[in-house]
Formats: sequence, structure tokens, C-alpha cells
Amino acid sequence: MSAPHPLNQAVIAQALHDLRNGQLRRCKAMGFGEEELDALKHPALVSVLANANVSWCSVSVNRDVLKRLLTQVDDVEKEIATVDRMLKLGSSTEMISKFFGLTHQEVALRRNILGLPKRRGRYPVLDEAQDVALWRQWQAGMKERGITPGDETEMLALTMDLAESMAVPMSVIWAAIRSWIEQGQV
Repeated sequence: MSAPHPLNQAVIAQALHDLRNGQLRRCKAMGFGEEELDALKHPALVSVLANANVSWCSVSVNRDVLKRLLTQVDDVEKEIATVDRMLKLGSSTEMISKFFGLTHQEVALRRNILGLPKRRGRYPVLDEAQDVALWRQWQAGMKERGITPGDETEMLALTMDLAESMAVPMSVIWAAIRSWIEQGQV
């Protein structure tokens, strides 16, 4: 004798769960009609349906929803990688909070997970040579990438690259860039 079809069991379990929780519409959306829902009130009929060897239901995949869900995983992984990179490059907690909505505690936890030392105080300001070098590289990067000063997402990516190439904390570079933009020195 063959085993009950697992899809039948899953559908019956879901239908019974939905009925117990007053989700009649969900049962109807699965394809159950009034007559079938009435049958689910009788344990003997539920047993017949759940233990049937032949599948009495089918599955269809909504490919658009599936694709959206799969890309969300990529988005989350990219966000985690970006936050980690920002922290390694010396981003401030305020920047992480502004762009990704993480709390101070969550940022501290990420720093701890990454094995980064606890920061004390403020980062130093740029000296004149660093300031001039940053200005030139920032202007060239904006022109090369076609970034407008108001595009903070692209500006963030450029800031990370500048922090990496100049070995200067990201929060220092971000503060300098924001200052230039606010002063209209674009």
C-alpha cells in the first residue's frame, strides 16, 4: 500500500488551521467550495482526504512573486555587506543609522561581530594636503560617475571608495563632502 500524498496532507493541515482561525476566505482562495468546507467539519472525511494516495490538489508557482522574494535576499545580503564595509572604513553610527535605520545598539553589535575596536571620541580632521587631495578625487569621482550632489546613495558609494583609497575614516570624508555641498562648492 502506498503512503498518503504529502501535498494532500499539507493542504488539509493548512485549511484546518485557517478554519480554526476564522480565515474562511483563505480556504476559498485555495479552491475549496462550500460543500468541501462543510466536509472538513467531519473527522472521518478529513481523514479520507488527508490519507488519499492520489493527489486531489495541485500547486502553481507565481513566478513574479517568487522572483521578487528571491531578489529581496540579494538586497538584504548587499545591505549587510555595505554596512560591514562602512564600519570597516570608519563610518559613524549616525551614518549607518541614517542610511540603514540601525540603532546604536545594532551598530555596536555589528562592530563587535566584525571584531572592530570600540571607538572613543571623534575622528581627527583632515590636514590641508589630505583636504586638497580629497577635493580633487571627489570632483573627479563625481564627474566620472555622473553623480549629482543630491544623490546620497551614489555619494555614499563614492565616499566608501574614497575612504578606501585614501585610508581616511569614512566619517571624516563624509563630513568634508557634506560641508562642501552645504557651502555650495560643488
